[in-house]
Amino acid sequence: MRAKEWILLLILSLLWGGSFFFTKIVLRDLQPFTVVLGRVSFAAIALISFVYLSGRRIPISPRMWRAFLVMGALNNLIPFSLIVWGQTQIDSSLAAILNATTPLFTVLLAHLLTHDERLTTNRLFGVLIGLCGVVVLVGPEVLHGIKLRSLGLFAIIGAAFCYSCAGIYGRRFQGLSPVVISAGILASTTVMILPLALILEQPWASRPSPITWGALLALGLFNTAIAYLIYFRILSVAGATNLSLVTFLIPISALLLGVFILGERLDWTAFAGMALIFIGLTAIDGRLFHQSRR
Repeated sequence: MRAKEWILLLILSLLWGGSFFFTKIVLRDLQPFTVVLGRVSFAAIALISFVYLSGRRIPISPRMWRAFLVMGALNNLIPFSLIVWGQTQIDSSLAAILNATTPLFTVLLAHLLTHDERLTTNRLFGVLIGLCGVVVLVGPEVLHGIKLRSLGLFAIIGAAFCYSCAGIYGRRFQGLSPVVISAGILASTTVMILPLALILEQPWASRPSPITWGALLALGLFNTAIAYLIYFRILSVAGATNLSLVTFLIPISALLLGVFILGERLDWTAFAGMALIFIGLTAIDGRLFHQSRR
């Protein structure tokens, strides 16, 4: 990758890592479904505007919108809701570390559900080491019984699994502009989350502070809409393999924001679990192994 793509990759990691930080701030005044509604609706408005201003159009066929709805549920509605609720119980930095397990599930699902991405020895080793990291992170909590904090940990892992399902399902969108896909998915997510927020949480009764409004706008516009645009820019120029490096950077940026701004403190199990997950991701990525052989 050129220097420009590396800079974009670092910016993307800050944006996606920052989403855990801003979610923690917004949760001080708003409930989980309301947070997700604000995030996806602001992002949907921004990306739909970008699509039409750039001369593109969003498909209107029922078949395409059914696909948007499914993808919106797998990639946004369910994982966003699980992550936001999970962050009511655990720190933002720990949530980001657990979210980095997404490639572990993706490798397993790709082996089971596709014909062109089979498990190799390196990938199997990486998955096993990464899952050991999950056990290190979750195990001590489970030993003390299933409590809300334990459920918060499992909620983030469930979100990572949903992201991996979305990665497999999203293959059917090949041939359509990625920005158009993102706009359609975010619009469909907004439609699905709206009744949940209105019925279950009554957001009109909330009194968010200006800081909360600013964090929610940042979550929607920067951490979602602009992050999507940077994501697809890197994907088109540097490819999916180089883009996968962002998985290593997101927990680091979230950890720095959580520790130095939110005052979060992680114990040794969090760092040990993160190290094991990173070793697993390195094995799955394979580039370091191939370079060492050369």
